[in-house]
Amino acid sequence: MRGQLILEAVVGSHAYGLATPESDQDFLGVYQTPTTAWLGLHQPQESIVTHSPNDKAIHELGKFVRLCLQNNPTVMELLWLDEYRVRTEVGDQLIAIRESFLSQKSRKTYGGYSVSQLERLKRREDGSFSSDLRKRTEKHGRHCYRLILQGGNILREGRLRVRLNDDEVQQCREAGLMAANDVEELSKMIDAAMVEFDAIESDLPECPDEYVVEEFLVKARLDQLGKNFIES
Repeated sequence: MRGQLILEAVVGSHAYGLATPESDQDFLGVYQTPTTAWLGLHQPQESIVTHSPNDKAIHELGKFVRLCLQNNPTVMELLWLDEYRVRTEVGDQLIAIRESFLSQKSRKTYGGYSVSQLERLKRREDGSFSSDLRKRTEKHGRHCYRLILQGGNILREGRLRVRLNDDEVQQCREAGLMAANDVEELSKMIDAAMVEFDAIESDLPECPDEYVVEEFLVKARLDQLGKNFIES
């Protein structure tokens, strides 16, 4: 990785409160590549993903904010956690604009991703799941329902509540058991939840505030460039 890590934290099941004794720790982070690296012939790497000893994904700052502007569920949670392994000044500035990313796009990303995962679960009997994914059916069920709960909270509250409350955890665990034992029952549960999800009234804007996000990104790039000149 060429650059500075500005945010990193434990995400996934441990952050949601859905971890089981078998759950590994998943890590997510953001790094900032030196501004001068973008000026040459070869563009810097924008993501680094590793799987040993734990799953870890870190994204370059520019890519990370683009994903957040899409309300991507796999990355947005990083800005709404209580604890961080790494948190720099630029990381603080990124967290400070986290509400600028939220929009009605969450209806499609959170709700849509849940439904697509349900369809994968329903197809598991026809061999579309690998043997490894078959073993993780219960986990998939939990996260199908977790996405609807978190997406609904975004729309209602204008914030992402990563840690689920006790009732929500119980609902997700029930969804996981249904996924493993009776996927049609899970389908009914998801369908009912989606009816409520689609009916949520929200004050969120149709689109995120790209002006605020771009202003932050440009300033972070220029500040980093200025530091390079001072150090040289």
